[in-house]
Amino acid sequence: MKAIITVVGKDKVGIIAAVSTRLAECGVNILDISQTIMQDNFTMMMSVDTDRSSVSIKELKAQLAEIGKRMALIINIYNEELFDSMHRV
Repeated sequence: MKAIITVVGKDKVGIIAAVSTRLAECGVNILDISQTIMQDNFTMMMSVDTDRSSVSIKELKAQLAEIGKRMALIINIYNEELFDSMHRV
């Protein structure tokens, strides 16, 4: 399944490393990534492929939430088709 991951929070060292390392550990392939810093706020969107993931989407979501809690970030993961439908004009 293809999914979209969003990350938002105050900018700090290690955000990209923490998220991308966890994805690699779970066998999730990053297809595309966009990140920016607006004032002191970090935002990132990632397109990922979970077909070879060693964990369920539910478990991946929990692991990303733990990173979010530890680093004071809001991290969400959405099925790409659902995400596209939600943002279609």
